[in-house]
Amino acid sequence: MKIVLAYSGGLDTSVLLAWLKETYDAEVIAFCANIGQEEELKGLNAKARRTGAGKVYIDDLQEEFARDFIFPMMRAGAIYEGQYFLGTSIARPLIAKRMVEIARKEKAQALAHGATGKGNDQVRFELTAAALEPDVEVIAPWRDERFRQQFPGRLEMIRYCEEKGIPVQASAKKPYSMDRNLLHISYEAGMLEDPWFDAFAPANKKMFTLSVAPEDAPNRAEYVTLEFRKGNCVAVNGKKMSPLGVMKALNRLGGKHGVGRVDMVENRFVGMKSRGVYETPGGAILHFAHRQMESLTMDREVMHLRDSLIPRYSELVYYGFWFSPERLALQALVEESQKNVSGTVRVKLYKGGIYAAGRKSSLSLYHPDIATMEADPTQAYNQDDATGFIRLNALRLKVAAKVGKKAK
Repeated sequence: MKIVLAYSGGLDTSVLLAWLKETYDAEVIAFCANIGQEEELKGLNAKARRTGAGKVYIDDLQEEFARDFIFPMMRAGAIYEGQYFLGTSIARPLIAKRMVEIARKEKAQALAHGATGKGNDQVRFELTAAALEPDVEVIAPWRDERFRQQFPGRLEMIRYCEEKGIPVQASAKKPYSMDRNLLHISYEAGMLEDPWFDAFAPANKKMFTLSVAPEDAPNRAEYVTLEFRKGNCVAVNGKKMSPLGVMKALNRLGGKHGVGRVDMVENRFVGMKSRGVYETPGGAILHFAHRQMESLTMDREVMHLRDSLIPRYSELVYYGFWFSPERLALQALVEESQKNVSGTVRVKLYKGGIYAAGRKSSLSLYHPDIATMEADPTQAYNQDDATGFIRLNALRLKVAAKVGKKAK
């Protein structure tokens, strides 16, 4: 039996690798995706092999992540429950997709992951596998009672590694867990499980990685221009960039000014509420600027229709249905809506805030001569026409009011 394991080299996945090999008498193929987590990947191949991996794949997926996952989601204006930029959610389908590709290449019968049985990631990994390779088996050790009995805590894992000679550097657990990629970094668990705990208090500044505290950001605002073509940012401050380049540039600028921090209590797909703290500096700028570009170039009814679907689209991403037919159908509508979303947006970054500082486009639907409060030289709008417009829209209200009086 061959098993493809999502592997990071940390304590948990090192234990998983050895346990899977031993329990299933299998060849374990370790896979690590570089999606911008900035973790040290040097030596990971040798470490996985010393732990028992038959083969090791370490793939740089950053460009694909930005181009085929982050950017399509940004074109949709997706944001979960009005706050979360879906940084972890959008990464899991890519990781699972690559695992499926490796399983096909290696003729592996199963995939394995270290997601717990209480979170969203288990669903995201396994729904992706179901959509792309329905016959592949998925092994989730944390949902296996044998695994939980053997490893009720971190201490047992450390002892297991010592006994097996598994090279891991284990220390006391941090008072929170972290997950980082090109779009964001998330913090949860530990001290953050108390929703009254102030994550942004000065005493907790050392927790954050991608951004400075807003109060420590520069005292002078910085202006940034983003150029869009069909809903995609293609240049920052006049410099043409790939999607990966855009994300890196905006992360640096946003982090410098402390933008994109979120602290929220969210609704997990499995039914419970959880508290998460996020840093999404580049994603926050991109999401804001994209909306500004749409405000100038997108038809009102198209915008309102697309906006009505943002909660649904965001749920599909959050729940793990990236490769579902309904998400693909919604994406087709999104792409149609983005045909004219081209031009330049200027934003101001200051002390944690993102502010619109200008937008322009050759495809702009905004016409000052029509919108002006002065005389309209185009004569495109006759104010007298508003009388009938209001009268027609008021008719049902008047009828309802009269009926209401009779009912009393």
